[in-house]
Amino acid sequence: MYLGREYLYNLVTGKIRGPIAMLLRAFLSVLSFIYGAVVIILAAFYRIKPARLGAKVISVGNITLGGTGKTTFVEYLSGLLSLQGAKVAVLSRGYRRDVAKFGARSIGDEPAMLQKKLPGVHVVVDKNRIKAAFKAIRDYAAQILILDDGLQQWRIFKDLEIVMIDAANPFGNHRLLPAGLLREPLNALKRADIFVLTQVGSCQDTVELTDRLRHLNSKALIIESIHQPDGFSGVFDANESLGIDVLKGGKVLIFSGIGNPQGFENSVTGLGINIIKSIRFADHHDYTQVDIDRIIDEALRMNADAVITTHKDAVKISELQVKGAGILALNIKLKITKNETEFNRRLLKLYSL
Repeated sequence: MYLGREYLYNLVTGKIRGPIAMLLRAFLSVLSFIYGAVVIILAAFYRIKPARLGAKVISVGNITLGGTGKTTFVEYLSGLLSLQGAKVAVLSRGYRRDVAKFGARSIGDEPAMLQKKLPGVHVVVDKNRIKAAFKAIRDYAAQILILDDGLQQWRIFKDLEIVMIDAANPFGNHRLLPAGLLREPLNALKRADIFVLTQVGSCQDTVELTDRLRHLNSKALIIESIHQPDGFSGVFDANESLGIDVLKGGKVLIFSGIGNPQGFENSVTGLGINIIKSIRFADHHDYTQVDIDRIIDEALRMNADAVITTHKDAVKISELQVKGAGILALNIKLKITKNETEFNRRLLKLYSL
């Protein structure tokens, strides 16, 4: 599955060349045209009379496939609103499951991670977000509903539409699925109230991207953010907590099954840690005992000082067994670096209404 996804990604981004690749891209372009037409029709139809859910609704989504830091932002947003006394529920897609009763292997890695990090916030998982919303309001008296991955939830009325944009790769190759990474045409960004630029490096120039977004949507607030490493925690030992510099100069093996593994790798190397091997799995990979045994064996063979993964992956392997070495999860926190005051003002104004 991972090789298939990797091949398709390399194909649509032009990394694979030759006559066969050209034919495949031409075929995918036809499919993209059909996909785009269907998306435009469905979005227009469902947005005629969207459902009002009886609570304030904040949507956090993205227009492309792949990791944009959406889950980390949902965590940040939920924590911020909870500190103001709001009763918050996160509505996530998937099978109908209550996170409090089921583990990550049945409800999904991202919802399980959010619930673990935010014990005061209810995470409701259901493919039908409207049903999930009614459950959150009925059972948990939720005042604010956060739609995780909500941009394409056209059936629901939203009080605030937040769109995550990866500053390093905002729109892929500017083509719709399956010939590109766009889930909707770029005109869909006109619906956004707030753009959150993620992966903004300290020396990265965002002027061109900001101008492009303002051309598409002049009314939306644009904020910039970074993901900061914040120490390490033990995957199998809840009490294990290590400082950010503990592995500086050391050599580690890392593994991940996320949408943006390069971002994770950059975070580790940015701490002055030497990555001797990085093992990449497909996004949302369902880890087995064989996977973990192979990872640990490889780390021991290479004399790695530690094995590091992401929190998203950690929740999926916490019930498996580890031999010979522990595994650490890199803690990440989001920090808004531009227009934080205006963002907080809009958010708290929504809560006070």
